[in-house]
Amino acid sequence: MTKLYITFLILTFSIVLKAQIPQNSDADVLNLNKPERVEWFRDLGFGMFIHFSFDSQLGIVISHSMVGASNDYLDRYINELPKTFNPNNFDANELATLAKLAGMKYVVFTAKHHSGFCMWDTETTDFNITNTPYGKDILDEYVQAVRNAGLAVGIYFSPEDFNFLHENGLEVRRTNINDIPHHLMKKYLELNELQTIELMAKYGDIDILFYDGGEGPLVEKCKQVVWELHPDVVVTRGAMNTPEQTIPGTTLTDPWEACLTMGTQWAYKPTNENYKSGERLLEILIETRAKGGNQLLNVGPKPNGELPEEQEARLREIAAWNFVNGEAIEATSPWIIPNEENIWFTWKPEEKTLYAILTKQPEWPRGERREFVLRSVNSTANTSVSVLGQSDKLVEYMPETDAQTYFEQQEDGLHISCVRAQRIYNNHEWSNPLVLKITNAEPAFDPPVIKTIGAEIIRSGGATYIQFKGELVNQDDSENLEACFQYRPYSGSTNDFNSNKWQKSETVEIRDKTFMFRMRVKNEKNTYQYQTLIMHPKATIYGKYRTIEIK
Repeated sequence: MTKLYITFLILTFSIVLKAQIPQNSDADVLNLNKPERVEWFRDLGFGMFIHFSFDSQLGIVISHSMVGASNDYLDRYINELPKTFNPNNFDANELATLAKLAGMKYVVFTAKHHSGFCMWDTETTDFNITNTPYGKDILDEYVQAVRNAGLAVGIYFSPEDFNFLHENGLEVRRTNINDIPHHLMKKYLELNELQTIELMAKYGDIDILFYDGGEGPLVEKCKQVVWELHPDVVVTRGAMNTPEQTIPGTTLTDPWEACLTMGTQWAYKPTNENYKSGERLLEILIETRAKGGNQLLNVGPKPNGELPEEQEARLREIAAWNFVNGEAIEATSPWIIPNEENIWFTWKPEEKTLYAILTKQPEWPRGERREFVLRSVNSTANTSVSVLGQSDKLVEYMPETDAQTYFEQQEDGLHISCVRAQRIYNNHEWSNPLVLKITNAEPAFDPPVIKTIGAEIIRSGGATYIQFKGELVNQDDSENLEACFQYRPYSGSTNDFNSNKWQKSETVEIRDKTFMFRMRVKNEKNTYQYQTLIMHPKATIYGKYRTIEIK
């Protein structure tokens, strides 16, 4: 498309939209996601997040260094730093191929982060990638490559725009809509409207949009525009729960998407980075899918466009696991409970196929047989059990070893005996989870439903206590239920996956479907994360996470 034609489209769409779009009040949160498209999105399960912008040259936090910065810093950041941005090794096709190998079904790319720098050829601002040594529309390269790979195309877009604030004499900070003069707010909304129209006009059907920043009128304007132009688009952040660097404490019935980094930073961080292991990333993915969510795993390319070696290595480890076990992640639903200790479940209800994913196993030599008991599962006359990726016929170099998987339904659960047979690495070691595929399975019980109620801070006799509360919402016919709480000091979701281990309270009595536990606190300036637990004869049932801050 020529720039003249794009300009014509933008003006045309803008005039039409002003006549058609209902104007929401500030308090309204618009959600026009189509239910069938949301289910399509949930089946995708796993996606790649790409945080990339010109400030990757410094290896610093993307965009946020502008907040509270001096005018000298902002001037050099906006006017000088783009002059040396040249990601000439960016290979969108290679990224798309790697994402596909890792089992990812969609990709989301930062078209514009909070800085306001646009990674496409836009007519709305000169603060964009075509005015760098790279000089090309990198977003177009990304869209074409992802689409050609058969993956869903997603765009991250920040309605919040620090460059706009700075250009218009406003302090650069996280947006406070009430502080922006009316005439500038109108201009701010128009910028976002035009950029949204431009993105929808230039790049064909976009499948997924992730809005971040500018909550309120800015985001609502963008959603109104995008759903008018493309009703089938799925808006994630802005229309569904999208926790960062954390996972809910239990299964959620509504759609949700957890986004997380491999290390501690979204954009490229060349030094002082602390990466999660490939095994840990797989465990987080498995837990996410077991609880009914999507996972958006982030990468941050180097300023020349290449992926850091550490990130590529982890993606290839995930790819190896996915090549064997991908069916346990894609197009699955939650089982009646997410897990039994370190065994996590995913479920395909139409096929009545259950996947039991064996995480955190002690070192498991090839050829060794182990036994597991699944208390939440009943077999039927047509049940079969196998290990994904294995033939169950032999173990390489071990002709005398019985590689068959056996199972037997007993009173306390489904007993399974299996062998780790497949050779994945040259040295025969492979620490990542095996997956049991159980066909024609049935639930063994109806799990109770519990609720984590808000805790209270109680000060008495010079001491401070937290009183945890829980509620048994409903239960099956089992009378042998025990309740307790687990808790830990909490430093925020950024560190959630590396936070302290849980501590359990003593068992407490359930009275009239409620239960409580009072804990004395030594450090009076701390935040705790906590959740309820019910010990059912078949499994432990978990409530949602909550936090309480002691001031």
